[in-house]
Amino acid sequence: MHDAYEEFARIYDILQDNIDYPGWKDFITGVLKEYGISDGLVLDLGCGTGTMTELLAADGYDMIGVDASDEMLMKAAEKRDASGHDILYLMQDMQEFELYGTVRAVVSVCDSLNYMLDDEELLSVFRLVNNYLDPGGIFVFDVNTPAKYRTIGEQVIAENRDEGSFIWENEYDAETDLNTCALTLFLKREDGLYEKDEELHVQKGWTAREVLALLEKAGLRPEGVYEAYTRREPDKNTGRLTFIAREIIKENQREDIKDE
Repeated sequence: MHDAYEEFARIYDILQDNIDYPGWKDFITGVLKEYGISDGLVLDLGCGTGTMTELLAADGYDMIGVDASDEMLMKAAEKRDASGHDILYLMQDMQEFELYGTVRAVVSVCDSLNYMLDDEELLSVFRLVNNYLDPGGIFVFDVNTPAKYRTIGEQVIAENRDEGSFIWENEYDAETDLNTCALTLFLKREDGLYEKDEELHVQKGWTAREVLALLEKAGLRPEGVYEAYTRREPDKNTGRLTFIAREIIKENQREDIKDE
């Protein structure tokens, strides 16, 4: 059994066709413009096949995409070649990513941060985000909640497409809020036959309270938490949360210098 996204990258976009990426992009750019960010460098953290990266590039942002999966980045590079957008892709772990300088904003969509399985892992990402944000820079991201995984826990989800089929077998641990998914893929080859592959995905459900506490610990000021990509207030049954946070440490340091 392979790690997450090795073969899944081949059909990832097809199986994500229920995601309203343009709507999510509009929410993100609306937030960024509220904070005066209408252009400049933006990092897409856990960019996958680059769908959101491409949409933001088309809106005039200078995009950097970071992902740990070489297979996903190869798909992203194909989209870049087709669009002609000047996007820099880096194959890096989210907990250890390095940039050449700071960026005006960081975004992370489609539950990429749910692959951080404990407080220290998520905190390490938040601290790096804080480090690479410009003073007052903005961080917009989503996470799946325990409510989402309780809903799909113990379910078997199957789907058949022309390009291939997949079976998700979910197992949710309510004590740890970890959801383990054994993914079986049947991918169509050029000769018309199907090749079987198996991957294992483990994600943690995060509550708003947990995420907000870790943001503050990392030096990021929470600006809002909502139902996914809306301005609606979440409740206990909300499955996906969207957070807005702002870099404050370098802002404070700048103010301290002015006061001296």
